[in-house]
This record gives sequence, structure tokens and C-alpha cells, in this order.
Amino acid sequence: MPRSEPVRIRIPALSVNTPLVALHLDATGTLPPPASDDRNLAGWYADSTTPGETGTAVIVAHLDTRQGTAAFYRLSTLTPGQTALVERGDGSTAVFSIDDVQNYPKSAFPTAHVYQPTGRPELRLITCAWPYDRAHGGYQDNTVVYAHLTGTTPPPASAVGSVTSALPVTASP
Repeated sequence: MPRSEPVRIRIPALSVNTPLVALHLDATGTLPPPASDDRNLAGWYADSTTPGETGTAVIVAHLDTRQGTAAFYRLSTLTPGQTALVERGDGSTAVFSIDDVQNYPKSAFPTAHVYQPTGRPELRLITCAWPYDRAHGGYQDNTVVYAHLTGTTPPPASAVGSVTSALPVTASP
């Protein structure tokens, strides 16, 4: 699929239907999660592949916030074969099938493996994971979902060639 910024992610098995915001690496080279003041918000790594393009696209969201459970609260319960649908700015949808779900300690997060370029369109969904340890900075693990593109819906038909006029239409004699 050509590059098109994602605008929404839906994960039917989890009843997730959330808008996406663009995220960029922070000064430490880490991809931060979206703002925690909106529990129903996810973010995509805007300096990389967009979902549906060849390569690895990344979407992150909170497990929970001070207000309660958040968009990716049950991410770790996904199983292979379930789907994630990413709606894109051009009106198309990229459909991804889940391949694997893994938990990694944050202290040993396999960054190169998770973000590595691929020869096909792939998606990574990332959130925090248990255990939670306030004394050591909060959640100690991350859940990573690995998925690959298995379908698409095209953008709506273009209105190229059609002309809309503000003038009244009259019939020829």
C-alpha cells in the first residue's frame, strides 16, 4: 500500500476502536506513549513505515491511566489469527492478522527485533505489562503483538473527472 498516515485502529476481539496520533522519538531515543489524559487514544511511530507499507509499522497505547483501563488494556490476550484493522488517511483500511504475542522485561526490551525492517507489511502493537512496581518506575514489562498484512480495503472511489457546479443545471432546447 502507498504511504498514508493512519487515523484509527480497531481490534474487534478486544472491542478497541481508538483514534491515532503521531508520535516521535524523545531526546533519549525512546518512543513515548500518547498523552495519558485520554484513555481511548493510541499513537503511531510517525518517523517510520505507515501501516500497510512494506516494513514495520508501530502503534503504542497505554494499558491503563489514572482514570482507569486504557485502549490496550487487554492487548496481551490476543491470539494468533485475530485481526487488527488500521484505518488510513486516504480512506483505505489495512487488515493485519496476529502472528504472536510476547512479553519482554523493559530492562531487556529487544528493540532491534521489534523495530527491524521487514520485506513485507508488518505491524507491532506495544503496551506496558505486569508486574507493576511503583518503587522501580511502574510497569516492568512490555507486551508486543506481532502481525502481518493479510487484507486491504481500497480508498473510496475518487471523484476525478466529475464536476460540481454552483450554477443551476438547465436542459438544452
